Parts: sequence; structure tokens; C-alpha cells
Amino acid sequence: ESALVRDRCPVLAEVAGGLYTGSLALLSDAAHVFMDVFALALSYLALRLSALPPDDRHTFGYHRLEVLAALVNGITLGAIAIEIFSEAWRRWQNPAPVKSLEMLAIAVIGLVVNLVVIFVLGEHGHKHEPGHDPAAQHGHTAEDINVRSAYLHVLGDAISSVGVIAAAVVIWFTGWYWIDPLISAAIGVLIVVSSWRVLRQALHILVEGVPEHLSLEKIGLVMAQTPGVLDIHDLHIWSICSGHVALSAHVVPREMGLGEENCLLA
Repeated sequence: ESALVRDRCPVLAEVAGGLYTGSLALLSDAAHVFMDVFALALSYLALRLSALPPDDRHTFGYHRLEVLAALVNGITLGAIAIEIFSEAWRRWQNPAPVKSLEMLAIAVIGLVVNLVVIFVLGEHGHKHEPGHDPAAQHGHTAEDINVRSAYLHVLGDAISSVGVIAAAVVIWFTGWYWIDPLISAAIGVLIVVSSWRVLRQALHILVEGVPEHLSLEKIGLVMAQTPGVLDIHDLHIWSICSGHVALSAHVVPREMGLGEENCLLA
């Protein structure tokens, strides 16, 4: 929530600065920051809703809302990147004058704010309660995909600010206005690359894929070697969200005396 409040100022400053200086790179960075605000707001809402307890109609709870939020963030980033590429191409063909000194000052302010937000999100990204998550038993930290999505948004924006600063310096000393759309296109590429990992992970969870850090074959073998088990059928492992793994299987036990089957549940 505090990161969301901090990110509002760079949006207004960079939009106004981009229009005043005529810099597409600054406007592209402003669009990226705006998407950060959107991502943070969506992430905050999803985190609050996913904390609701399970009920009769949602027995797993509302954890999937975290994944849906990450998916929406990834898609919106892609849409913004396409628009940036389109405008950068037009500016490349017809470079426009840019007020480099003002552009430099605004980009530096944006970078400082983004670094603060990165620190805040980095701290929160590792505070997920692992509980009985099998991922924690295998030495993996349960990191919320939703928080990671927001973190990558802001990290990419900080790198974008560095690119805008570099463009402003080059334009200031050389007058090469074509640097502005070039940096804008680079920001677009950065947006696409930074969002792909979270988008891929969200889609993998939504199609109920096996978590990447788990082996279906190895888990099935360990279960089959449990004393009292004859065979394992229909083994399924999937993620409810990034921190909650589910498993179902048909276990064929050997013949046991009354009460002995309880050892299979240990």
C-alpha cells in the first residue's frame, strides 16, 4: 500500500515532464510507471481477497486471485509495449526536438523514487507463510507470484529511468534526437522481457501444471515404496497459487488388518 502511494508522484511528474520536454522516452517511462501503479493496486486487492477463508463453494479459498492478478499485469504490460513500439517507430522516422536538461532532472527524480519502492517490495516478497507447503520442504521459499509481478514492474521501471537519463545526457551533448525513440523502444523490450517470467508462471499455474521444483516421477516412486502400498494410480500434482501445492492420487494398498491402513496416512 505504501509503495502504491509512492508511485503516484512519478506518474504525474513524468507525464507532465514528457509533454513539456517532448520526450517519448520519458512518456514511455511514465506509461510504465502508470502500469506499476495499476499492478500495485491490483496486487493489493488480490492479496486482501486471497486472505479470505475457504467456504462451501470455494473449498481451496481464494488464492487463485493472486495468479489472475499477475496474469492481468502481464497482459497489460504487453499492450503498453506494443503502443510504445508503434510510437517509437513514428518518432524514429521523424525525430522531434527534446528539452534534454529538464528531461534529465525528471528522470533522476523518478529513479530515486523507484529505488525506494524496489526496496519496499523486496522486503515484502519473502514474507509468505510457508505452512505445510511441499515447496518449503524442498528448500524453496514460497514467494507470492503477485508480489513478484509488482516487484518486476518497478524494477523494470527503475532500469527504464536509467535509460532515460542516459538518453538525456547524450541528447544534451550531441543533439541526437533519434536517441529518444531508440531508448523508448529499448524500454518496450524491457517491459516485455521483465513481464514474461511472471506471465509464464501464472499461465503454468492456471493450466494446473506440475510445479517446476517438483518431480512427478520421483514423488510417485517414493509413494509407491511406502510400506503397505502395492501401486499408485492417477497421481496429480498442481498449484493452487505460487505458495500452495495440491496432490491427489489413487493408492492401492496391500491387504491389511483392521486399523493397519492408518499407517499409510502418516
